[in-house]
Amino acid sequence: MRVHLSEDSLEVQLAGWEKVLGLLGNIRVALPDVSDVQVIENPVREAMGTGIKAGLRVPWLLYIARTIRLDEAFIVRRGVPGLSFTVRNHAPLRRVLVSTPEAAELARRLEGR
Repeated sequence: MRVHLSEDSLEVQLAGWEKVLGLLGNIRVALPDVSDVQVIENPVREAMGTGIKAGLRVPWLLYIARTIRLDEAFIVRRGVPGLSFTVRNHAPLRRVLVSTPEAAELARRLEGR
């Protein structure tokens, strides 16, 4: 999994196995549709507390899944900080939480645009 920030979009690119087991595809959001950016220090804990999910779930280790309502996507792993952001104009998706070692730097860049 890679998180890529370009001049016009934020993209979460999943490996093939992550797409299959997580029941997800790549996520690409135009920057004007990204808001409420936060760094989450323990993203696995947050993913575990959001109710029923579909996809790959290994409690306390790894989540590549969406909520049953399909409004939240989680691509998180233990020990790696998370980048959380709200999404507009991509219904039903409202929020994405993705683990990346660059979460703080990406959040700073997104907030500074």
